[in-house]
Amino acid sequence: MKIAFSTLGCPDWSFDEIYAMARDLGYDGIEIRGLGQEMSVYRSGPFQPDRLASSKARLEAGGLAIPCLSSSCCLCDADEFPLLEEARAYLDLAASLGVPYVRVLADRSPAPEGEVDDALVLSRLARILPLAEAAGIVLLLETNGAYADSTRLRRLLDAADHPAVGVLWDIHHPFRFFGESPADTYAALAPFIRHVHLKDSVVENGIVRYRLTGEGDVPVREALLVLARNRFDGFVSLEWVKRWSRDLSDAAVVFPHFIDLVRRWLGEAELACHFRPYEGFPETLPPDTPELLDLTIGDMLLRMARHFPNQPCVTYPDRPFRLTYAQFREEVDLIARGFLAMGIRKGDHVAIWATNHPEWLLTLFATARIGAVLVTVNTSYKAVELEYVLRQSDAMTLVLMDGYKDVDAIAILNEVCPELQASEPGRLQARRLPCLRHVVSIGKRRKPGMFAWEDLRELAAGVQPEELDRIARTLDPHDVINMQYTSGTTGFPKGVMLTHFNILNNGRAIGDCMALSQADRLLIPVPFFHCFGLVLAVLACLTHAATMVPLEYFQPGKALEAIRKERCTAMHGVPTMFIAVLEHPDFERTDFSSLRTGIMAGSPCPIKVMREVVERMHMGEITIAYGQTEASPVCTQTRVHDSLDLRVSTVGRALPGIECRIADPATREVLPPGVPGEFTVRGYNVMKGYYKMPEATSAAIDGQGFLHTGDLAVMDENGYFRITGRIKDMIIRGGENIYPKEI
Repeated sequence: MKIAFSTLGCPDWSFDEIYAMARDLGYDGIEIRGLGQEMSVYRSGPFQPDRLASSKARLEAGGLAIPCLSSSCCLCDADEFPLLEEARAYLDLAASLGVPYVRVLADRSPAPEGEVDDALVLSRLARILPLAEAAGIVLLLETNGAYADSTRLRRLLDAADHPAVGVLWDIHHPFRFFGESPADTYAALAPFIRHVHLKDSVVENGIVRYRLTGEGDVPVREALLVLARNRFDGFVSLEWVKRWSRDLSDAAVVFPHFIDLVRRWLGEAELACHFRPYEGFPETLPPDTPELLDLTIGDMLLRMARHFPNQPCVTYPDRPFRLTYAQFREEVDLIARGFLAMGIRKGDHVAIWATNHPEWLLTLFATARIGAVLVTVNTSYKAVELEYVLRQSDAMTLVLMDGYKDVDAIAILNEVCPELQASEPGRLQARRLPCLRHVVSIGKRRKPGMFAWEDLRELAAGVQPEELDRIARTLDPHDVINMQYTSGTTGFPKGVMLTHFNILNNGRAIGDCMALSQADRLLIPVPFFHCFGLVLAVLACLTHAATMVPLEYFQPGKALEAIRKERCTAMHGVPTMFIAVLEHPDFERTDFSSLRTGIMAGSPCPIKVMREVVERMHMGEITIAYGQTEASPVCTQTRVHDSLDLRVSTVGRALPGIECRIADPATREVLPPGVPGEFTVRGYNVMKGYYKMPEATSAAIDGQGFLHTGDLAVMDENGYFRITGRIKDMIIRGGENIYPKEI
């Protein structure tokens, strides 16, 4: 949907002023209903024959459309001749401007105030429709007066039975004067609706009083949801009538308020229309299963950029990388086009070996945008581990950092791939890594055999932006988009295949448990290469239009500085991270009043630490989460209003849409509350499987779709879980599960 306003609301403004306001406020179009004191727009200066072409060109150059010309033609007027002449003038002007619709009235007043002859209206309409058809214009009858009764208007339209007639749905009048809900009006008029008017009001002492949008009782928001669910792609237009609103008639107040509010509502409505029920195992789903996002990660980013363009998306506290959602989307698309120019296509595997650099985030979203699979690589890997992951994953491209702590990434890669030194960028032929062709360095210097990160920007010029939209139409939310390596339940490193649907919905549910919103700024000191950083942080922020505040890697002093500088409202971490922050010398000099929530996960939290985090760090709504990479990863989580005792003694209850059971490890029989056994889970979050390991996949996921985690747990009577150990010997270090074979 696109947003416009009617010039009826600014009769004292010149065309230049109206044009400037529309552009400055970000409107998509201007519905012309007279200019200044001249209500017949074809008589106004900018649309006179000598200025028409320049006015049209100016609007096009500014990216502004005229969705509709609103005439004052009324089909029920007694005198037919002026009606026909004015209608012809409007149709001619609309054809010259390329405007698809001209509004006409079938009743003069907004409210029904007397008898209207349907036969007369129909006969007048029949005289004008051939003119409209010849001009290629559709006449729109407004839901106005007697025809705010949608049933009566539908009878008229059916009687006219002509392709050049449609409906301008003014949502106010059917609701206010006939008690119709938006769903009822839409159901009656859906095939004919082409343009929509929005306004709000209340009734005081029997008199309609118009109000700012959102401050009356007209169901504007509900109407937008109805339109979004039915994929309406036309304009919704503010019709503000200055003479009706003497107590608030300033367009400089009304018009910014309208677009800000409606843009937000449209964002919520259009996201809601892309939810769908989970279709996994309906006979066993819990009763509170939510609708799920049926979107790709790229789709979600585009919608957030459109509906929250000026909302801060990512802010690095220690480097000049601060982008709004609109700016971040532009950067992502640029890098995606660079990847396409390199030859990366849907389904190709792109590995990334780096700490939380901005380039990591851009690579994540750019690969998602084109359907490539992101393979995440642990920054602590040495040569043998790197070689194994790149070879087993069939990685075609590697994006890597210079180094991290004692890890010299460039030296390690050259050890594994000595052919790189003598290779041209993009033409690598490596004996030990037969699939690897491209290496991209995110360091500052170009290195032998590698593309520099800035090369992607230059390569992007060779790919048209429209190509991204074409590719997006070929992607499916159930495509694998991410592979993370884990020992899982058997100890041998395996690539966990996760889809858009898996991790996007898990991120949304996680953010819901934290009550995350646009007002939140999440400090992210955990690594992006684990699900903790990628899903619990990045995708939780994306699905709630929150702001990401990443650290390249965890340092307690840097974390405290970020909290002070960025006024963070949330923080993620494993218990040892919070302990390090609590014990840092700068702790007492830090103002924690902005903090509210976050997630502590990875290992059990001592009650003393949790109490200090709540009381001293002002994180009264911090939550605890539990899961496994194979489960996208979170299965259970506490909620912001759970007691401190529950947040210390349990890992919360199942996320909506996820079924968690305790089963006997030997018999797989479901165990009752209070009896320990293996934690098993099924739902939208369970992985597609292990890459190229069907036997390991079958061992992990049973015939009923339950993932067997290998964790021992017990569930209480209220559905809260406690993790009590591992069925096999697995070590937990800093929130990361490590099998002895890996050591």
